[in-house]
Amino acid sequence: MPTLSLPPNVDSAMKVVTKRFMKYFLFHADLPVFFTALASAFQLPIMRAMSDLFQQLAPKSQDYSAKDIEVLEGLEPVRRRPGMYIGGTDDRALHHLVAEVLDNSMDEAIAGHASVIDLEMTEDGGVTVRDNGRGIPIDPHPKFPDKSALEVILTTLHSGGKFGGDAYKVSGGLHGVGVSVVNALSESLVVEVARDRQLYRQSFSKGVALGPLQAAGPVQNRRGTTVTFHHDPTIFGERSRFRPATLYRMARSKAYLFRGVKIRWTCPQSLLDDGECPAEDTLHFPNGLVDFLTAVIGERPLVTRGFLAGTAPLAEDMGQVEWAVAWPDDNDDGFTNTYCNTVPTPEGGTHETGLRNALTRSLKAYGEMIGNKRAAQVTADDVLGGSGLLLSLFIKDPQFQGQTKDRLSSPEATRLVENAIKDHCDHWLSGDSESGKALLAHAIDRAEERQRKKLAKETSRKTPTKRLRLPGKLADCSRQSKIGTELFLVEGDSAGGSAKQGRNRETQAILPLRGKILNVASATADKMRQNQELKDLIEALGCGVRDSYDEEKLRYERIIIMTDADVDGAHIASLLMTFFYQEMPGLIQGGHLFLAMPPLYRLSHGQTVIYARDDAHKEEIIRTVFGAKKTVEISRFKGLGEMPPAQLKETTMDPARRTLIRVTVPSGRTEEDHEEAKSIADLVETLMGRKPELRFHYIQKHAKFVQDLDV
Repeated sequence: MPTLSLPPNVDSAMKVVTKRFMKYFLFHADLPVFFTALASAFQLPIMRAMSDLFQQLAPKSQDYSAKDIEVLEGLEPVRRRPGMYIGGTDDRALHHLVAEVLDNSMDEAIAGHASVIDLEMTEDGGVTVRDNGRGIPIDPHPKFPDKSALEVILTTLHSGGKFGGDAYKVSGGLHGVGVSVVNALSESLVVEVARDRQLYRQSFSKGVALGPLQAAGPVQNRRGTTVTFHHDPTIFGERSRFRPATLYRMARSKAYLFRGVKIRWTCPQSLLDDGECPAEDTLHFPNGLVDFLTAVIGERPLVTRGFLAGTAPLAEDMGQVEWAVAWPDDNDDGFTNTYCNTVPTPEGGTHETGLRNALTRSLKAYGEMIGNKRAAQVTADDVLGGSGLLLSLFIKDPQFQGQTKDRLSSPEATRLVENAIKDHCDHWLSGDSESGKALLAHAIDRAEERQRKKLAKETSRKTPTKRLRLPGKLADCSRQSKIGTELFLVEGDSAGGSAKQGRNRETQAILPLRGKILNVASATADKMRQNQELKDLIEALGCGVRDSYDEEKLRYERIIIMTDADVDGAHIASLLMTFFYQEMPGLIQGGHLFLAMPPLYRLSHGQTVIYARDDAHKEEIIRTVFGAKKTVEISRFKGLGEMPPAQLKETTMDPARRTLIRVTVPSGRTEEDHEEAKSIADLVETLMGRKPELRFHYIQKHAKFVQDLDV
């Protein structure tokens, strides 16, 4: 049986899924290595419930004294719990390290002390960020006279020049932890500072200084700070690496956000893959967000004659706001990119609320001015739905949610942004009546469509006057509303029988599927129409497919794929996920699709019974829970159909005990989400489509990354 080695930072439940699915794809040529790629494409956050796996723990010592209290010093808390500082140890967290260093250079530029920033990738996988700013101070720190200010900043949490004073009027750094966190999570980090025609250098490893600050000699025509670092693979995984395309997009967005900076990008050709980004580029955009929006929108037709764009100072000398909004006249999804002090805020926040309020109030007032009474029903979602929106706020002392700063929470930002933008919106609408009327009609159409959907949602899921046409194999639930209901898709009548006996009849429906469904990515439309299993599934869901998909008509709140914990079960689950991705993407985007996690083993000793997900989990339970006991009874489940209904309910169907994995795809909110969604579509077509040569090329290209393969 093949074995698969996964990075240590991968969650244990994710390891189980990946291993099970890989067992199939390593043996079947028609779908090779699919789930390895699909697991990275479909982001699968784990949903955990309380389980007997965690309730039955080995006895612990009752002693608890002062010796049990740990005191973490220096940067040790960062290495122990990196997720508290950079949001995890995944690919996004890895690239957040570069963002922290780049933000420091951008703060120098915004403060007027730097005009050029260099972002370079090195052949050995490192990153260098260089600016021509003032340079980090190198004189002894008053509180730590035996250390330079540079060493204090790099090795001490909550140290920096952005807590107050006159060093920075606005900045993205707030907590004084950014560059020290990068230092803590780097295998090596070297800082060079050029000040007063003298070069200084200091080296660090895993947050610890390797020696004192050293003078490296005189320099001419150079000033500023240079940081070169290599991330620690023991934190992020041995196969982790920086992606040139991600860093290039990061640098480009920073250049768009501040017109006064020039960012020079350099990447060795050997690190680039299929022209994903240039090897060298100089990024400078004198028109700011307008240049950004023009590049993103391209030649797409617009509802209005041009962009709504501008800049305005905030009241009370609190900063400045810049915005650019376009309304494409097509069916493609919109996007929203918001920033505060050049820091991306992918979850929006109070500054975005201010812009939404200003636009909505202005458009309603314009509708009232021209006598259109239907304008009163318009909401912010109606106005901005499908639009391309860019917003950049520079504000003093911003407040974010968490160190990764995904959302702005400054309460005053809503009022300041709304007041700054509303007058500009009013003048733009009244000054261009053609665009104003077109935008109002666009928003009213969306408002009426929203109200139609709301009316349909309030209609009962089942009505006494219209009998729903449902497949005969479906054991439906009895609840009239879809809230809290679940449809389990199981393989075969045997598993279906056990599931029907173990279910909650009020909220859980069961649909047995016979054999392996059609691979819709490579099948013709005629084959799909003739496939009875797919017809039954579509009828049971009731929401339609592709363009006719209507989430309001979806009959269940959750769709749960429940297959055997073996190779064939993994195959069926992958085919079902492909079906939903191709035919009902809205169902995944709405968060309705889940994978069940049935156990593979049952372990018992006396009155203690625990279920294990796989071999590794089984050995862990034997070692930690049962200790050295040799009389542990171990039974292996051959399939869901052979599990007693009570056990199936307890381990896989009971919401209070089971473990589910939600299947998600990028939301499409940001430009980066659009890029990732496109790469997912290409990947699914490559691995599941009609061209076997694409799969062959993929195998050749990625075979070098497979480790510990035992065939």
